[in-house]
Amino acid sequence: MEIKVRVDGVDHKAHAQLIKGTLWVHHNGRVFTMDASTGRKSRKKAGAGGSSDQVVAPMPGKVTKLLVSAGASVEAGQAVLVMEAMKMEYTLKADIAGTIDSISCAVGEQVALGKALIKIKPVSDK
Repeated sequence: MEIKVRVDGVDHKAHAQLIKGTLWVHHNGRVFTMDASTGRKSRKKAGAGGSSDQVVAPMPGKVTKLLVSAGASVEAGQAVLVMEAMKMEYTLKADIAGTIDSISCAVGEQVALGKALIKIKPVSDK
């Protein structure tokens, strides 16, 4: 569904999807979630990235590009994967610097919300 959101007093159109009681709002490359039953914001993810040492799917969608391979070094904030969801393209980024430990998806694969797509071995664990 398409909704209207107000950012700094300016109205914008955004895409939203209700999945298992959580409202996912996608706006300008960012993903925001809200517990639909309480109306409280539960998470905020810049760049639709994952958390800690894993890059997880922030929504159901299709993997369109893998930008890294197993064993590659990555920096925090580096783009690692592109996926398409709700007719929009999202670039997922690494939260930490390290080495790609494993990739659990393939180009063209439909992935579920919350699926761990890439695991990163932190620099400190080398």
